[in-house]
Amino acid sequence: MSNFTDRIQLLKINKKLLQKEIAEAVGISVRTYQRYETGERTPDTDTLIKLADYFDVSTDYLLGRTDDPKRY
Repeated sequence: MSNFTDRIQLLKINKKLLQKEIAEAVGISVRTYQRYETGERTPDTDTLIKLADYFDVSTDYLLGRTDDPKRY
């Protein structure tokens, strides 16, 4: 299974998004989002939920607990 940083990078690439677009959508700075991608920082629960909602995937998928991105 992939880890959080791998998942958000892959989702960003597959959806052809910019870091800035994602950061603005979830209400964080671009630098904070960049730190998530590099693994320097992990999101708090609220931000994790916002990222999952934005990408339309489950939090378990983002966290690498499942390979099934579907939300139930």
